[in-house]
Amino acid sequence: MIIACPACATRYVVPDSAIGVDGRTVRCAKCRHSWFQHGPELPARAEPAPQPAPAPAPVAPPVAAPAQPVAAPQTPATEAPVAAPVDAPVATPEPRPVPAPAAAAADDEDLPAAPRIPRGVNRPADDDFASMPSSFEHEPPFRPRRNPLKLWTAAAAIFALLVAGLIAAVSYFGLPDWLPVAHPTFGPTRPDLQLSFPPERQDRRTLPNGTEYFGASGTVTNVGKDVRDVPPILIVLRDAQNRVVYTWDVAPPKDSLKPGESVSVNEAVTDVPKSAKFAEIGWKPE
Repeated sequence: MIIACPACATRYVVPDSAIGVDGRTVRCAKCRHSWFQHGPELPARAEPAPQPAPAPAPVAPPVAAPAQPVAAPQTPATEAPVAAPVDAPVATPEPRPVPAPAAAAADDEDLPAAPRIPRGVNRPADDDFASMPSSFEHEPPFRPRRNPLKLWTAAAAIFALLVAGLIAAVSYFGLPDWLPVAHPTFGPTRPDLQLSFPPERQDRRTLPNGTEYFGASGTVTNVGKDVRDVPPILIVLRDAQNRVVYTWDVAPPKDSLKPGESVSVNEAVTDVPKSAKFAEIGWKPE
């Protein structure tokens, strides 16, 4: 049977056995309204026509005994009594049992929404309605599609931030030593500060105890017109293949020089590599 919610007019297809003959209280699955639904109307049953009572059986009239000659007195035989006719009972039709209505479910039970059945398709069984979606229920909106332009824009912005951070780190800290790039051996030149370490004032020899010795002497002169700070000095020893084999830092005797002022630098180290042949002197990189 098809029932409809009186509040929102939502229709439902339910089996007759779910409502029953006496009806039941149901609730709409959409608007949650409850009402009492009457059961389906049963067709009128044709009562059997009464059968006429059978006529009583006719009683046979008594037959007169024929006259017999008088004989010796004997004990008269007892005649069998004739049973009186008994009326046959009228067959009364037994009432046909009426099938009990199916047990109704609990009151206020939600009814499944009536599915939309297209033409030419067989009607599904009653048990299949519970798993079928309702055509009256609200459907969620479709998920919006992702915009590839926005994704590429966000990726480009993140990449630009990473590059800017990397450039700022290199500018502040410098390139790391593990990178396979050529690093400058000495720092930038300083036009107002002049280094003078002539080769004839460099001493490279082996001491009597077998220790390798290297000494260097020179001067630092401020040729500018302003006071200049003197940075640390770097001495680099190279072998015959011009490869660096030893380096050390030299702190200047004075931190700053006035215009025209000069300072002497005398440094010597031991235990230098035997492969060291000559020295290069310059400013230490910052």
